[in-house]
Parts: sequence; C-alpha cells; structure tokens
Amino acid sequence: MGNMKKLIFALSIMAVAVSAQAGGLLHNTNQHIAFQRMMARGASNEIDAVYTNPAGIAFMDHNGWALSLNIQSAYQTRNIDATVMTPAGMGLFPNDTFNKKYKGNAAAPILPSAYAVYKTPKWSVSGFIGVVGGGGKATFDDGLPLFDVAVMAGLYQGSAALAPLLGGRFTPDLYHLDSYMRGKQYIFGGQLGFSYKINEHFSGFAGFRANYFTGNYTGHVNATANAILAARMEQISISYPQYASVLTPMMAENGLAHVAIDCTQTGWGITPILGVNFKWRGLTVAAKYEFKTNLNIENDTKVLDAPSGFEEKMEPYKHGVNTPSDMPSVLYAAVGYEFIPNKLRGTVEYHYYDDKHADMAGAKNKELKHGTHEILAGVEWDINKTFTVSAGFQRTDYGLSDKYQSNTSFSCDSYSIGLGGAINVSKNVKVNLGYFWTTYTDYKKEMTVADGGYNGVSAALPGTDVYSRTNKVFGAGVDFKF
Repeated sequence: MGNMKKLIFALSIMAVAVSAQAGGLLHNTNQHIAFQRMMARGASNEIDAVYTNPAGIAFMDHNGWALSLNIQSAYQTRNIDATVMTPAGMGLFPNDTFNKKYKGNAAAPILPSAYAVYKTPKWSVSGFIGVVGGGGKATFDDGLPLFDVAVMAGLYQGSAALAPLLGGRFTPDLYHLDSYMRGKQYIFGGQLGFSYKINEHFSGFAGFRANYFTGNYTGHVNATANAILAARMEQISISYPQYASVLTPMMAENGLAHVAIDCTQTGWGITPILGVNFKWRGLTVAAKYEFKTNLNIENDTKVLDAPSGFEEKMEPYKHGVNTPSDMPSVLYAAVGYEFIPNKLRGTVEYHYYDDKHADMAGAKNKELKHGTHEILAGVEWDINKTFTVSAGFQRTDYGLSDKYQSNTSFSCDSYSIGLGGAINVSKNVKVNLGYFWTTYTDYKKEMTVADGGYNGVSAALPGTDVYSRTNKVFGAGVDFKF
C-alpha cells in the first residue's frame, strides 16, 4: 500500500502544479469600455488609445489633461467532460466506464483600469494601469478528473495484495472521494510612454509596461473508506493482527489517500513598447509592438503534502523555486476609416501573439501548433452630438494541441461579439457602457493506450476530455478632459 500511496501523491502533485504555471494566452486586451462595445480599437485616437494605439494619442483632439476610469465585471465557466474506459472485466469502474462533468466557475467582479494623458501640439505623455493578464478566480468544487482518476487507479492497483483478504480490490463504491481545486491569477500592469507628432500625417510612440504577477493555488484530494470497507478492514485487522499496522491508518480520516497544496506565486517583468500611426484625411493606419516579457515566478509554498522518494519530481513546486512564465511578444496592426466625417467610422485589426517563443514551465509552449492569431472588426456611429452606438467582432485562434491542453490549463478557440455605446454628458465628459460575450469551440482531447493512457495516470486507461468555456463581461467607464 505504501507504493500505491506514493504513486497517488506523485501524480496528483504533478497535476496540481501545472495549474500554477502562467504563460502566453493570458493577455487581457479589454482594458477600456470602448473595446467592449466595439472590439477593434487599434486605430483609435481617443484616450483608450493609450493602450490600443499609443502613437495615435498625438492626434487626439484635445490639448491638456485627459483621464479615464473604467470598471468591468467578468464571469466565466470552465468545464471538463471526462470519460475514462477500462479493459473489459477489469472492474475498476461500473460497466468499465467512468464519466463525469466537472464544472468550474471563474469570476472577476471588479476589474478596474485607469488612463491619464497630458498632450501638447507636438508631444504627449501617457500612462495606464490595469489587469493586463489572468484576471480572475476559478473554483472546481468537485476537483478535477485528473485528481480523481489518479486516486481511483492508484487505489485499485495498490490494493492487489489485500484483495484476497478484503474480497476484492478497492473500487469507487467502497470509498468517498473529496476533491477541490481553487486558483486565482492576476498580472497587474503599469504603462508609461511618450508620443511625438512628427508631422500632420505621422506620429510615433516609445514606452514600457511594468508587470507584476500574483497567483494562488489551493487544492486537495481525500479518499476515505466507507462503512462497508471500514468494517471489512477492521474485521481483518482483528482476525489477522499482522495486517493491523497497515489497515489501522487506512481506516483513519483521509487514510486511503491524501494530497494537498497551497502555493502562492509572484514575479515581475518589463515590456518595452513601440508604436507608429499614420493619418490622412479619414484614413488611419496604426501598429503597436510589445516585446517579449521575461517573467519568472517564485513559489511561496505553505502546504505540499507529499511522500519521500519523489523529491526530484516535486522540486519545481517547492518553496522558493522559480519557473519561467514569459508574456509573448505581440504585434497589433489596424486600419480605420471614417466613412462619414464625425458620424460613421469602422476599423479592422489583426493581433499576433508569439506564444511558441515565450518560455513556459516544462517548455509547454513548444507544443503549440502556432502563435495566437486574432482578427477584429468594429463600427461606431454617432447618432447625434450626445449619443454613440457601436458593435464589434473578434475571432481568436490559439494553435492548440493535445499535448498543450491539460485539466489545469486549457483554452478554446473562440469568437466574441461586443455591443454598447457612449453618452457625451458634456463637452468634456463621456460615459461608456459595454457588454461582450464569447462563444467557444469545444476542444476534445483523446488519450489512447499508445499515448500513455488517460492524462498519463495509467497506460491501461484510455479516455477523452472535452473542454468547454463560456464568458460574459459587463463594463462602464467615464472619460474626462481638462
């Protein structure tokens, strides 16, 4: 039984630790409510351009101070529909199949951001603070399938020696499984830069963003014998005293299996940023480039319940250990056109995130088929001097692969639609309101015996995971000019 419990611990700790790694695919581009309601803002020369098109600030129609305050609320679900099979007659699962849908809820009820600009006819200085990556908490009240299957398979395999005495191996009908996983992850960013208007058509930007990563991951897996199994073990320990030293601890609370982790991670990095903007009559062509951010995160581990004998495997997750978690370089390019002066305008935009060259723990980035591609389009119409309405679309393709996806870190290709508007309360005050939702494409990961079985838990257990997500974001903000 000792080897079985070590196996359970090792597999479960490896699984938990994956969730503690951050990498690409974590940028939050919805920093301003104008993005929520239009999506494509890469050709903007309003105050939201501080983030979306910083060189465009040089063409903002106001000299002096401008400020913007925004609050968003994001709500997501992250679900895993797990199916695991066993060879006929093995007896681990009823009807040789385990199927369960694990539901995760993620929420970031308050995501603030703030912008500031001081502009002169030739040059401008601008700043921004917000949550540029991560951005929420996720809770799986029933844990994750990787945890459960690892424990169930380990208990079944490790109980072979006791099977003749107990009348069979440990199967899920003989114990209670209590699993739980919670994680939170934020990357706070503070940006500062300078824009310069070269002439009536061209402007440029140079600046940087300081990023601070903070995350916490807490979880456990406990397996406890039910009344039937406990009675059997107690009877055997009485009838066969030589087994008492093995069976008595197993009858205690969480005696069959216990895994727990409580790990906080922090780190920081600097992102250099360059931007250019071309403006001619109603046409704007703009681009921004963010260099790769070298980001290492350090563990502050308070709980890591694991047995001896697996120090090497658990070394990356111990207290004080650093792991790479780079933010990728990103290219933003946009073309905007004002179809009716001061009335109707639209923008098309492209983003490329070079995730394959942003180091992640375990070199996971190399498993991606390609970096992330995003295509955006948006339109904005001024109904009159007071009211503006807008809508937009975004399509995201991550280049995912089976080897990249895991229970503790998965993504799904998607498209988003944004709607909203703005109210010019006065000449110098604008209120923005926006809402967007995201529709995801389910990702099915198939794991065969030849691939090493279900998530590497056991080569004898093939299975599938179907990953699905939902997302909706509300927001409101106020722009000021002084």
